[in-house]
Amino acid sequence: MQLNSDLADTRLVDTTSLEERIGITFRDASLLELALTHKSAVNEGLGQLGHNERLEFLGDAVLGAAVADLLYQTFPDVSEGTLTNMRAELVRQSGFAAWARRLDLAPHIILGRGEEDRGGRERDGLLASTFEALVGAIYIDHDYAAVQALIAPLVTEALPGLSPSQRPRDAKSELQYQAQARWGTLPAYRVVEIQGPEHRPIFTVEVRTEDGTTATGVGPSRQAAEQEAARHALDQLDAA
Repeated sequence: MQLNSDLADTRLVDTTSLEERIGITFRDASLLELALTHKSAVNEGLGQLGHNERLEFLGDAVLGAAVADLLYQTFPDVSEGTLTNMRAELVRQSGFAAWARRLDLAPHIILGRGEEDRGGRERDGLLASTFEALVGAIYIDHDYAAVQALIAPLVTEALPGLSPSQRPRDAKSELQYQAQARWGTLPAYRVVEIQGPEHRPIFTVEVRTEDGTTATGVGPSRQAAEQEAARHALDQLDAA
């Protein structure tokens, strides 16, 4: 569905500033306009392309996958149950509405006058559905990688606001959580030394975070040493 010259002359909203803000230029500008068109506009004869509910459906599915992917890559040692809880807290209406506000979507939404008068432009439900539709449009116009690039910083910013019950609990996962939330990077681990007999080795592991925090841990396995190093690093971060 390419935007023809006649339609280009009658676009309902200027999306240039939005495209600059999200760092994506649409190949098919009509697809972006469709994503921003609420059904109330169509009901009042404003939406020339239809409304955004089909894109909303697609965007919801793509967002669920992209958030799950980011959490999976960010927290490689976190259990399936914890990842599920974290995703559920991120992938919900209030979260999507917050992301829509973060991108300042509200001024670009195409509404009918009745919905406008009822304050629809600031309603969480409408903002969330528009954000989902935008993601669906990006997925079609570009690709999955473009969606990931858009939401990665939004997920990172949202991590500190997760409920304590939804956060990973072991030391290594908690350090990964805090490092991703603070700096958008993961801690780096390296084995410093292996001592003792082959059947009973003792590992010394060092961990370093983006801010220069360095800590070491010792244990009967690499995993145990990494956990102890992470605990010591968390102690330093808490004391800072």
